Amino acid sequence: MSDLFKTLEKKRVSLPDDVLVVLGGCKSFKTFDTVKQLANAAVGGDDCNSYEVKYDIPGKGEVTEAIVHKVTNGISANYTEAYMRRRDPDTMAIADNLPSDKERFSDKFGYDFDTLRKETIHWLQSQELAVFFYFAGNDTIGSGGIAIAPANAGFFAMGLSMLQRIIPVKDLPIDFSIDSVIYVAPTFRHTHFNGKQVVVHKRSENLHEIFSYNLYPGPSAKKGLYGALLTKGEKEGWITAHCSTVQVVSPYDNITTFMHEGASGGGKSEMLQNIVREPNGQVQIGENILTAEKRLINFPLFCSFNPVTDDMALCHPSIQKNNGKLTVLDAENGWFIRVDGITDYGDDPFLEKLTIKPKEPLLFLNIKSNPDCTALIWDHTEDSPGKSCPNPRVIVPRSIVPNVISKPVTVDIRSFGVRTPPCTKENPTYGIVGLFHILPPALAWLWRLVSPRGHANPSIVDGGGMGSEGVGSYWPFATGKMVTHANLLLEQIIQTPRMRYTLTPNQHIGAWKVGFKPQLLMREYLTRRGNAKLRSDQYQYARCPLLGFELNYLTIEGAKIPSRFLQVHKQVEVETSGYDAGAEILYDFFKAELPKYLTPELSATGRRIIGACMAGASVEDYLAIIPMDYQYSFLTSNDNE
Repeated sequence: MSDLFKTLEKKRVSLPDDVLVVLGGCKSFKTFDTVKQLANAAVGGDDCNSYEVKYDIPGKGEVTEAIVHKVTNGISANYTEAYMRRRDPDTMAIADNLPSDKERFSDKFGYDFDTLRKETIHWLQSQELAVFFYFAGNDTIGSGGIAIAPANAGFFAMGLSMLQRIIPVKDLPIDFSIDSVIYVAPTFRHTHFNGKQVVVHKRSENLHEIFSYNLYPGPSAKKGLYGALLTKGEKEGWITAHCSTVQVVSPYDNITTFMHEGASGGGKSEMLQNIVREPNGQVQIGENILTAEKRLINFPLFCSFNPVTDDMALCHPSIQKNNGKLTVLDAENGWFIRVDGITDYGDDPFLEKLTIKPKEPLLFLNIKSNPDCTALIWDHTEDSPGKSCPNPRVIVPRSIVPNVISKPVTVDIRSFGVRTPPCTKENPTYGIVGLFHILPPALAWLWRLVSPRGHANPSIVDGGGMGSEGVGSYWPFATGKMVTHANLLLEQIIQTPRMRYTLTPNQHIGAWKVGFKPQLLMREYLTRRGNAKLRSDQYQYARCPLLGFELNYLTIEGAKIPSRFLQVHKQVEVETSGYDAGAEILYDFFKAELPKYLTPELSATGRRIIGACMAGASVEDYLAIIPMDYQYSFLTSNDNE
């Protein structure tokens, strides 16, 4: 204990007062320097292969939170409670008086957080603790911090240390700044919050504290520290985008970089996946939910691609090239990959190979396992007999991902993904989005403001229906003001006039089940086009103006995509009646979500765009507010990637 304090003193690293109180008064603590050390701690030591994470809960007795196995490819943790296998979207509470549109702790729970804070510190002092230092972000952009968790929750600490770069004490820079702290106290979920996931954020001028009252990494180790990055950016005038980024190389050596945004389940991780062929070598576009008809195309060659980001991208001013496009850098050290779409061997050979025999230990969540077995990403834990958990995950260090790009990249296309339900004329829904649409910049901003959570979301505890994740799709993780982020996003769009914006569905196009094929086929097609413009007869204004431009025809490698996948009203199962009813549902959603941004702080341009939408604007109206100066073309010769 004293050795740590002496080392920190030599390095001029100052610990926050409450950290000193906790570490100075606890039973004991151990400082960890590597992911491997935490992997061993996750199962109780080097010679152990199985461990139960359990606590004695007053009034309930012993409660087992998770069962952890050492497996040949890392650590596998399974929660005993199905509710804990997905992120609850209602976890956040704000425990300070700084500006925020989020619910305050005192309003949500009826008492001041200081009371609970003292109880939390007292509980941590009664525990044996695991401690490590981390850096959330990349290079020098981000938030340095310290994590404090009960020692028996080693799997949670391991996940955090993979997602945010763990820093050995000996490697801490001189004057390393502790900008954030994570305190982990899982028993309070039972004693104070009726079993629910709760994460409390307490901000001050120089410190962002995160109190994690549960052991699912999603709302705290990942999205909690995402909130710390967003708070920092809000102060300094930049954002951390909620997106995956991929540099795609066509068979003809064109290079196009995509940035794919969207709410949870919107296809961010899937944008980094390969297209899987059918046994006969063809590619299935979709299957009709009413007739079971399958539509397949021949596809001789796929593009290759280099992953850049999986879920979070720093859009910091220091990396911008001022070339009319946005430049981004990965904000994570490890990727929290959902594998619900991988249900059998061969569904994703790339990810299977990466996870079966990795160079470093991985952390599997909600994957079936036994001690010393190999965890297989298609073998999902069941929430109930015959019903698989919809949110199986694996945390992969980005350093072991083949062809990963670790430097800033300049983006050509910002796509936005939406989970869409089936749509028919008998049961119309918002599932009227074609294979992909091209959006004017003003409409691209509106889609990011409303960020539909969408149909059958696998990542979070959800009651169904459309729902909204709000500004940039990262609002559930932000602690500040919605209008501040809305203005930052709009300013970013205006300052990058050479960007193209697309909208793509996943799961369904009208009456056709398509999975994530639309965004993957879009990736193939637009990469092949390179600098070539779309022909004037290839696109037109969409029947629903919220969808921007729709395509009249699309041919990839000689294979024509049927028009029913491009214009949903051409499907006999939907027709114009079903499409128009779906468009009305979409409009109602936008009109319900947008007024909350109409505060005095909203920029004049933003007010004009929202006003146009509320009045039923045409695509031309949106183009008049922010023109597409470089409409349908790439001008990349001076990008200096």
